[in-house]
Amino acid sequence: MSLTQDLEISQDIPEDVIFPPSDLYSDEPQLESYFHLQQMLLLLKCLDWWWRDCNDFFSAGNLTIYYSPRQRKSEDFRGPDFFVVLGTERKPRKSWVVWHEDGKYPNIIVEILSSSTAATDRGLKKQIYQDTFRTPDYFWFDPDSLEFEGFHLLDGEYQSLEPNSQGLLWSQQLQLYLGIHQRQLRFFTAEGELVPTPEEVAEQEIQRAEQATQRAEQETQRAEQETQRAEQETQRAERLAAKLRELNIDPDTL
Repeated sequence: MSLTQDLEISQDIPEDVIFPPSDLYSDEPQLESYFHLQQMLLLLKCLDWWWRDCNDFFSAGNLTIYYSPRQRKSEDFRGPDFFVVLGTERKPRKSWVVWHEDGKYPNIIVEILSSSTAATDRGLKKQIYQDTFRTPDYFWFDPDSLEFEGFHLLDGEYQSLEPNSQGLLWSQQLQLYLGIHQRQLRFFTAEGELVPTPEEVAEQEIQRAEQATQRAEQETQRAEQETQRAEQETQRAERLAAKLRELNIDPDTL
C-alpha cells in the first residue's frame, strides 16, 4: 500500500475512534495452548486465595520481566509463565521492571513446557534464572506428558529437588509443596493437603451446608420418632388404666 493510500484511509477514519495506548502491558507472545492458560490461571488463583490476607507479594503469569543493566526495555527481558516476588507491594503492574522494584527478582518461577519451548525452559531460561535472576526456586511442568521437575538454588547452582512420599516437591520460598493433582500442577500445604481454588472452597462450603441440613433433618426425624413413641406409651398407659378401673382397681394405688 502506498503512502498516498495510507493518508486517504487515515482521512476516512472518524475522529471519535480511540486507538489502544502504546505502553502495552507486556511484550509476551500469546500462550502456547488452552492448557497453558488454564494452568497459569490455576496457580495464580490458588496462591491469591491462599494468601488473600497478605499484601507483601506480587504474582503474575506471562508477564515481562525487564532486567537490563542499562535500564533499557529493548533488551534483556523474559516472561515466565508464572512467578512470585516476595517482600513487595501487592498491586497491579503492567510489567516487572527490576530497576523500578528495588532490584528484586522473582523468588519462584514456574515454566509450563510445550514442544516449542521445552528446550529453552530446560536450558537457556534455567541458566538465566540461576545465574542472573538468582531465583531460589525453579519448577517446570508439562501438561501433556506430566513431566515435573523442581530445583533450589544452592551455592549459586540449581540442585534437583527430591519428591516426598506423595511425589510433591517443596518450595522453600512459598512454604508450600507443588505437585500433580488430576493432571494439573497444584499447591499443597506442608501437611500435604491440596490448596483449593475459591470455587472448590465454595463447593466444600455448599457440601458442608448440605450435610449440616441433612443432619438437622435426621435429628428432626429422630425427635419426631421419639415424640411418637412417647405418645404411644402414654396411650398404652391410659388404656391400661382404663382397663384397671373397669376391674374396680385404682391404677394410682399400684
